[in-house]
Amino acid sequence: MKEMIQKLKSQFETKLKDVNDQKSLEDLRLDFLSKKGQITQLMKELSKVPNEQKKEAGQLINSFKQEVLERYEGKKEQLISLQEKLLIDGAESYDDSMPTGCPCGSYHPITLVQRELEDIFESMGFDVEDYNEIVDDYHCFEALNIPKYHPARDMQDTYYLTTKNQLLKSHTSAAQNAILKKYGKDLKEKGRPIRAVFPGRCFRNEAIDACHENTFFQMEGIMVDKDISVSNLIYFMKTMLSEVFSKEVTVRLRPGFFPFVEPGFELDIQCLICEGEGCSSCKNSGWLELCPCGMIHPNVLKYGGINTEENPYEYTGFAFGLGLTRLAMMKYGVKDIRTFNSGDLSSLSQFVSR
Repeated sequence: MKEMIQKLKSQFETKLKDVNDQKSLEDLRLDFLSKKGQITQLMKELSKVPNEQKKEAGQLINSFKQEVLERYEGKKEQLISLQEKLLIDGAESYDDSMPTGCPCGSYHPITLVQRELEDIFESMGFDVEDYNEIVDDYHCFEALNIPKYHPARDMQDTYYLTTKNQLLKSHTSAAQNAILKKYGKDLKEKGRPIRAVFPGRCFRNEAIDACHENTFFQMEGIMVDKDISVSNLIYFMKTMLSEVFSKEVTVRLRPGFFPFVEPGFELDIQCLICEGEGCSSCKNSGWLELCPCGMIHPNVLKYGGINTEENPYEYTGFAFGLGLTRLAMMKYGVKDIRTFNSGDLSSLSQFVSR
């Protein structure tokens, strides 16, 4: 792993020296920092590293990524300063009423949380996948053990399109069937566990208030292999939360009903805004529902081509649906969920330095 990182460092330095405009800088960013870039591919190599070396290797990759980000931002500022100087010193005419400053933008807080979680799960050997926002009825419901006219559909009143059987996905679980089919061959032929997370935007016909929105973000995660149990689920959830909040957080696991898992649970986090005393964000309960989860239902694994009628329990797995929007509320102390979709720069611009 050290040799691979050293080789990439050398490549990055060589390409950085050749950057002299915004286009070549963007090409450099796509090459190293995009979802399909060199660093993401390096993260995927972690699955081949022996367990006792994974932690050190993950730290080396994160250190290299931070170094690349800093060098990239430094080069970007250098090019902006150069452009402004050329505009002022070299333009044939100059209009002093035109703004010359280039205000620094910022990532949306949900984007920040999503990228942080992607890094955490990649360090644990998970693949990061993407999926459509427009799906069909089969993938959103039937492939998840929710047949037509099942009462569980009432909990996910969503928006249907004029095209037959198409709708805006109401949960990221809609990607489960496609992911199971994509990685099922490697599971059966190579014994490689299915480990994937897939973030995305979801839509529901909700009554909007301080903790509900009709457009929100989730991150779905699944792990499938032989002998996967609830203990595996709890371990990954606790590891993830401790990394995100950089401290131990109080959680509780209570029974929950979801047709695509059995048994099903609700993982709640103690409200970090009111410290469990009760506020509008947690409906004065002191707890915030964060992560519906459970063991994947045998029917879902069968529909995904993992198990068969003859051997319905050969493989087991867990699934979770993490609310990115609510996680961002807890992490940054945002009291009203509507802030995220408001476009209010006075609220969102505070994340420029994060």
